Amino acid sequence: MSKTKRPRKQHTTLAHAGRDPARFDGFVNTPVYRGSTVLYPTLECIEKDAQDFSYGRLGTPTVEALQSALIELEGGDATLLTPSGLSAISTVLLAFASSGDHILVADSVYRPTRRFCDNVLKRLGVSTTYYDPCIGAGIADLITDKTKLVFTESPGSQTFEMQDIPAIADAAHARGVVVVMDNTWATPLYFKPFAHGVDVSIHAATKYIVGHADAMLGVITTNAATTARVAKTHDELGLCPGPEDVYLALRGLRSLHVRLERHQQTGLALADWLAAHPEVDRVLHPARPNDPGYALWQRDFTGASGLFSIVLKPTSRDALAAMLDDLELFGMGYSWGGYESLILPFDPRRYRSVTTWDAKGPALRLHAGLEHIDDLKADLEAGFARLAANS
Repeated sequence: MSKTKRPRKQHTTLAHAGRDPARFDGFVNTPVYRGSTVLYPTLECIEKDAQDFSYGRLGTPTVEALQSALIELEGGDATLLTPSGLSAISTVLLAFASSGDHILVADSVYRPTRRFCDNVLKRLGVSTTYYDPCIGAGIADLITDKTKLVFTESPGSQTFEMQDIPAIADAAHARGVVVVMDNTWATPLYFKPFAHGVDVSIHAATKYIVGHADAMLGVITTNAATTARVAKTHDELGLCPGPEDVYLALRGLRSLHVRLERHQQTGLALADWLAAHPEVDRVLHPARPNDPGYALWQRDFTGASGLFSIVLKPTSRDALAAMLDDLELFGMGYSWGGYESLILPFDPRRYRSVTTWDAKGPALRLHAGLEHIDDLKADLEAGFARLAANS
């Protein structure tokens, strides 16, 4: 929608992409369009479908604005919106996998993705092989004549393994297999999936793009070779997001770079502080130099978000409850990417089948919000004191 074709920095793109004030009486924000029916002026117009919008489910100016901005940010061919991150994932998997087909999915993947593969896709006759996320080019050995898709997520959900996306993409493309990536952690700012060989990029826009913990939204961005197939499935599933959620994502997009810089700064500082804490066994954060995935992160990514994990030294459940139950700033809840700090216990042994989780103590995933780091440290320090007192 911009009048200029000059190259722009990402921060500028975030402020201007998808906006067309002249179209909306000078208002800088695209209005929220709520509606189903769109009227045609003539018989000829409806016969030829000769207008930009035809039905609310198929798009509105609000939806178009967000799609346009995300295409520009991520460098894809087209963007489709869904009601949640999981619905974006399931749409893409259904677009490429049919009965008798085979897909490859990282063992460290977001748990609801795994449930969709193990339940819905299995019922439809699609087989899933989970692979070690650190396999890199070795994934070539797992590709069969029936393999249609490789699903990646880097870093991995909860345990933060980094994947060699270019090596996986090269191996997959050599066999005509599509590569899909859940890029929610890095956002379109800190990882450019299409520049690294990915064919379809997915975001739970619920997280950092919305950024305020007040909307549900999924994003699918495709390259030219995959657009038609994904768009067809998206249409046939009848997916459309709520207009308010789309508007909230547009609002969140404008401040994404400012928020991410703070999330990154606070997250890394907290991770370093926690690594030196006597109650902590190890920190899982790919942007720390001693992390196993640091070299890949440094090579392919331009930043880190505020989400990471820690493993505590062995302790009792009662001690862990004493720590977590009375935290004042770190809330216990699902999701992440909002302004608020979160903490969540997890145990991936129940949902891994290829890799081994051998931590002796409990694991906690943390999201560093926008609070002052001194207050976050004080909250955790008080929690550690309660943990020690109850151990």
